[in-house]
Amino acid sequence: MKVVDFHCDVLCKLLIDEDLTFQSSKPGSLDVTYERLKAAGTVLQTFAIYIPQSMNGRLEPILESVDRFHQLVLACEDMEWVRTAQDLEFCISNGKIGALLSLEGVDGLQGQMPLLRILHQLGIRAAGLTWNHANWAADGAMEPRGGGLTSAGRLLVEECNKLDILLDVSHLSERAFWDVAEHSQKPILASHSNARAICDHPRNLSDAQIEKLIAKQGLIGITFVPWFVSHADEVPIDDLLRHIEHICEIGGEEHIMLGSDFDGIDRHMQNLSHPGELAALQEALLKRYTEQQTEQFMSGNALRFLRKNLPFS
Repeated sequence: MKVVDFHCDVLCKLLIDEDLTFQSSKPGSLDVTYERLKAAGTVLQTFAIYIPQSMNGRLEPILESVDRFHQLVLACEDMEWVRTAQDLEFCISNGKIGALLSLEGVDGLQGQMPLLRILHQLGIRAAGLTWNHANWAADGAMEPRGGGLTSAGRLLVEECNKLDILLDVSHLSERAFWDVAEHSQKPILASHSNARAICDHPRNLSDAQIEKLIAKQGLIGITFVPWFVSHADEVPIDDLLRHIEHICEIGGEEHIMLGSDFDGIDRHMQNLSHPGELAALQEALLKRYTEQQTEQFMSGNALRFLRKNLPFS
């Protein structure tokens, strides 16, 4: 089956360590590599631009990350840059691996919409307003005050809608989530979040949030972050399936995708430590769901969403 994964943080590691390569990497350094994406049957991988706190708040590290994307990721033979729905169809038809750029936190834009438009020209096609903290646009999920969108954040949402930049709500505070859901005229997505009813963590989504994403024709990227899946020390794949089952029970079967968060975590689930192990997830899904349902979760829902919501030219 084809695989779509809507979140990994490999660009952050490539930004920090200039000795790393994407083609293949030394043991223990990268979860996501070109070789592993090939082995997984990946048709699309979203690469998040996440800037560590020590470098955050400036545009330069974001631009450096875009450069790493071009110099190291797109340099691999079968990697193709996805900016439009046509680019995605090319990847599907020709057995290529699509690479889509997202921005995880808009701190470096400093409230300047022209910088957002420039990043759109450089290929950014999805954006999360903040990470876990507060910035000029919104409060994050771990910000104690739990604020919503700022006035500048509302302008950002409007500009993303105009540019067809997908809005990612995974790291937002609850109030900011609802502000974005109300203010956005287009579907929104949570690139890497699970169900709070199954695992009570601030980064997971309440049933009401999941229902809102479904109502807005959005997507929920089931994530492999162990502490978002279960509070146990060892987390098997069956625990992840409980989140999928719960989302399906509240009407989200056609709104589930994968959002691994590979390279953004220092501890992994059992048998899910890199893309080459996604066959284990597929096998587990096929024991509980039909082949058609499993295909939807692995790639079908995400591909349908992107065909409709990516720019057409």
